[in-house]
Amino acid sequence: MPKSQSGILALSCAALLACGSAQAAKPVDILTYHFDNMRTGWNQGEKKLTPANVKGRRFQMIASTALDDQVDAQPLILGSQSVNGNSAREVVYIATESNTIYAIDGNTGAVLLSKNFGNPVLRSSLPGQCTNGGPNLGINATPTIDPATHTIYFITYTQEATPVYRIHAVDPSTLTDTIAPVVISASAKLSDGTTFLFNPHEARNRAALLLANGNIYAGFASFCDYDADKSRGWVLGWNQATLAPLASNKLTDTLATSSDDFFLSSIWMSGFGLAGSVAGDVYFITGNSDYAGDSYNAKKNIAESVVQMPSDLSKVKHLYTPIGGPDGWAALDQSDLDFGAGGIMLLPPQAGAATNLAIATGKVGVTYVFNADDISNGKKKGGEPLSQVTSDACWCGPSYFKDSDGTGRVVTSGGQNLKVWKVDTSGANPVLDFVNQPGTVEGGVFFPGFFTSVSSNGTKAGSAIVWAVGRPTDFSQEILKLHAFDPDKGTELFSAVTGSWVNSFGDSNTVPVAANGKVYVATVQSLAIWGIASADAKPATLPVPKRVDLRIVLAPGQHEVHATVRKIDGKVLTAERRDGTTLVIDTTRAATNYKMAPPSAGHALDAVGTFDADGTFKADIVNHLGDSPQAWPADR
Repeated sequence: MPKSQSGILALSCAALLACGSAQAAKPVDILTYHFDNMRTGWNQGEKKLTPANVKGRRFQMIASTALDDQVDAQPLILGSQSVNGNSAREVVYIATESNTIYAIDGNTGAVLLSKNFGNPVLRSSLPGQCTNGGPNLGINATPTIDPATHTIYFITYTQEATPVYRIHAVDPSTLTDTIAPVVISASAKLSDGTTFLFNPHEARNRAALLLANGNIYAGFASFCDYDADKSRGWVLGWNQATLAPLASNKLTDTLATSSDDFFLSSIWMSGFGLAGSVAGDVYFITGNSDYAGDSYNAKKNIAESVVQMPSDLSKVKHLYTPIGGPDGWAALDQSDLDFGAGGIMLLPPQAGAATNLAIATGKVGVTYVFNADDISNGKKKGGEPLSQVTSDACWCGPSYFKDSDGTGRVVTSGGQNLKVWKVDTSGANPVLDFVNQPGTVEGGVFFPGFFTSVSSNGTKAGSAIVWAVGRPTDFSQEILKLHAFDPDKGTELFSAVTGSWVNSFGDSNTVPVAANGKVYVATVQSLAIWGIASADAKPATLPVPKRVDLRIVLAPGQHEVHATVRKIDGKVLTAERRDGTTLVIDTTRAATNYKMAPPSAGHALDAVGTFDADGTFKADIVNHLGDSPQAWPADR
């Protein structure tokens, strides 16, 4: 049996309260991102929702709740919880970008209690007015709940004299702090011996929190690729009982210099959570670094890498970095094709496998199978996956379930394509065998891929359902749809509007949560609750969100243009506008001030700046944009 197999299985069951007798006695709790610390997204204790009744007419929106802001965090659930003196009931906890925590009745949608934890940071005050978020940046990462200590942990981002991150521990029954919140700070040594300090103005807490080993772990990224001379990725940890910071932390890029003074190696994973094994290890994936494609270093700059660290964060235990070719780290850095756009998932024990397994993917659309006990698979340089398949570009993460044949299934969701793969351990190395493609999901224009989860009644034949929420398909299309698929028959069961996403510049990383006969979807200013209604029930309606103009605020004389890059000559770009005309863009000012996401030939950009007398556009800010012109707002 592979190392730690029994422990990993126990972790999965404990996280869901859905194994053995527990699933019959108690409603299911969803305590963390993607349902367990392995990040499988599988609720194996769902008896009420079946392919047959989800396909039927009585599956509908049974309630909805108006919220104060955009929701980027996944809903969490306590199946039997008293709030504010009310009787115990199913309670859904929602965290918004206004730094508000809601405790909501999971059946009626009634707000039982809400509390605000401080003014959020305004997007307009971020580096380069980074448009990847909503109008406010508050609670961005999915919180986590410890039922043993009756505590919800989350990180707020508040606007004070300067932006401040705080880690909180609150009682789910009152939403009051049980431990004094702690201001987040950290320091690390660079390669030249100088001290580098954590800077909350440059660091974005996006990856979901991990509760493991008696600690809370969080990853930090950048705001767009802006201020890349000052922004680097961090993994930080705190003792859950005291919120005292761990003695060690991880700065992903400790180089003192690089070709373009461009550092990053951010940890964002499109909001996917840091993963944790029962053995105590912590896993994550890093993104791009210097666009010169020459700054990766296995000791000093672990860009474009899957990373495995011990519980105390004292070192990098094992590392996988793609080395050569179009999928190698240099090509990924040069073209901003972050490996770290996707998340890493650990698998429960697989019969016939010599080790525990992990799955990871990213923007290139290659899904790797790893030895989870040693991500590097015993290699000293770069590491080596056990196998890999092509699965479409992914600003997303995979899911997992075990089917009735006793064999594991991996669900990928790159591009617009939902695909189901069988974990095949019959050969020398485990591989993913394609099973079927149950359908497609809206999106792929702005950020390819989407997020899934799976519900089933254990491994009962015909009980599994894959849930997915799409993304906007063009600049003016703001609706998001909830989809349900039968992964065995390879068919779509259901599709309907479940919310809105008025922030088309930002990544809608919405994870549907299926538990206790219902599906919860939190989007912009609303929570939708889906379930099996009575025969005469009328469907609930969604609150109408307030539209906010999230375009960059222009200074007098500035313009904003959108175009596809056709040629790059140093800092000068030749680009094609939507009407087919040619535009010359000089990016010198943007690059000099580190307000440029590196452009790539054949891909679109959004640039803010001024026109010279000869028609050359002098860019102050350059950001990436969806490649299809339908994804572009009007020039101005």
